[in-house]
Amino acid sequence: PSHDRVDVKIIAKYIVDSLASAVILVHNHPSGNLKASEQDINITKKVSVAIKNFDCQLLDHIIVGGNGGYLSFIDEGLL
Repeated sequence: PSHDRVDVKIIAKYIVDSLASAVILVHNHPSGNLKASEQDINITKKVSVAIKNFDCQLLDHIIVGGNGGYLSFIDEGLL
């Protein structure tokens, strides 16, 4: 999937519509590569900053691999 499909405004809309106070982002890497790309890191920061305006906290961003493994931004110190 292309990262240019990630629209922070749409994420913010879901947060407002659901009155969320915290969220966890999750996306997959079907290739099984669990390394967070620069784009993954950038969109995570962008979302984290944007949702603070709605008193919402980003708890984690999880990448799920095709082999069942995962990467947690919190565990890796990326968030």
